[in-house]
Amino acid sequence: MANCSTDVCSYKRAWALDTRIRNYIHDPYKIFGDYIKEGQTALDLGCGPGFFSLAMAEMVGEKGRVISVDIQEEMLQMLRDKSERAGLKSRIIPHKSQPDKIGISEMVDFALAFYMVHEVPDKKNFLSEVVSYLKPDGKLLIVEPKFHVSKPDFDSTLKVAQSAGLKQISEPKVLFSRAALLIKA
Repeated sequence: MANCSTDVCSYKRAWALDTRIRNYIHDPYKIFGDYIKEGQTALDLGCGPGFFSLAMAEMVGEKGRVISVDIQEEMLQMLRDKSERAGLKSRIIPHKSQPDKIGISEMVDFALAFYMVHEVPDKKNFLSEVVSYLKPDGKLLIVEPKFHVSKPDFDSTLKVAQSAGLKQISEPKVLFSRAALLIKA
């Protein structure tokens, strides 16, 4: 069985991804509020139960949308339920991806890969696919947990990102995390 430290974080542990403490530690508005504007299309990769998707949906406003991607239907169902209760269902497009392919058709202004790139078996294909979805001025924010991803491992991911056509433009500060904001090279 997968857990949140190996393989893919199981839907059975979703409660750990969506707590008040996490909202304080990983406040979406502080982490990526400057990168998402009203009317944009955002992509939440490995969205889980929707912790970040709901905040992104508020940020993009009524004319924007959030494509929330996960490989587990159970996570997407949790997101659907939460977005319905929050009145944000019309802004969020849940998308079940395959383990080796995201498979969306939209172009996005902002993509978030929060605590999930280390779970991806083929980072080069994954990041190349993400690049193909970014609009010319689109941004990708990769955030990985310091307790699980070492500095050399994170640097290796950034090298793969570079080979996939991305360029790092900043290193945002995210508590307990390693982070990089990237654009198309």
